[in-house]
Amino acid sequence: MALAEPAGCAKASEEDKPFPDIIELNVGGQVYITRHPTLLSVPGSLLWEMFSQKNVRSLARDSKGRFFVDRDGFLFRYILDYMRDQQLVLPEHFPERSRLQREAEYFMLPELVKMLAPKLSKQNSLGDDPCGSDPEEPSPGTEPARSITSGSAGAAAGAEGRRAGFITIGYRGSYTLGRDSQTDAKFRRVARIMVCGKTALAKEVFGDTLNESRDPDRPPERYTSRYYLKFTFLEQAFDRLADAGFHMVACNSTGTCAFAHDQTDDRIWTSYTEYVFYRE
Repeated sequence: MALAEPAGCAKASEEDKPFPDIIELNVGGQVYITRHPTLLSVPGSLLWEMFSQKNVRSLARDSKGRFFVDRDGFLFRYILDYMRDQQLVLPEHFPERSRLQREAEYFMLPELVKMLAPKLSKQNSLGDDPCGSDPEEPSPGTEPARSITSGSAGAAAGAEGRRAGFITIGYRGSYTLGRDSQTDAKFRRVARIMVCGKTALAKEVFGDTLNESRDPDRPPERYTSRYYLKFTFLEQAFDRLADAGFHMVACNSTGTCAFAHDQTDDRIWTSYTEYVFYRE
């Protein structure tokens, strides 16, 4: 009888604490390891409801016994970071703020939703949605607001010496390469370097080397994707952007290959590449 009581106490203790201190999570295929108190740090949240219950069997698990949550595994890292210290720290130029807000709503984190919402509304009020279209003619009533904005931006530019913004450089290149004639290869041929961005920024960086014939008389604070450069050396464009204080933040490229002639093994490689530059 003396041994039965401790055994019963041990069993009751296990029932009082069904979860281990270290918990493995599988969120959309991404594995996370955290402590049980971290998941309980925000009372009323979805994770708090999941890992404060007594019935562990009701929670879904994967084939390796990890607790499974069918949500975006990459964005969950920011959810878990918030659970640790109730602070929001995002990378610079974070592109998925709206999706993260949706994840915060799903995990029932109202304070995190509030942290994300103001910046979203601020962007929308400025009309700088990166996916929005740039109409050829401004609608009535909106141009004065842009004039005020451009005036304040001009004053800031005078104080700081430059204005912030993005410039995208795009080009189509090609070269011919034979199977056994490496020395005769015709390497990169750039037909035209295209410039996308705000007119004022493009003119500031490239000056007289900017060809505006495809989109003349564009207002300084409007965006365009029709400009191109009068030279065909990418490095020259990069030097001008670097001198103006721009830094490359992203790039992407696609390529195709085709035979130059039916009777030869010479192949023509063509590609389209874009470089995105940003200045704070």
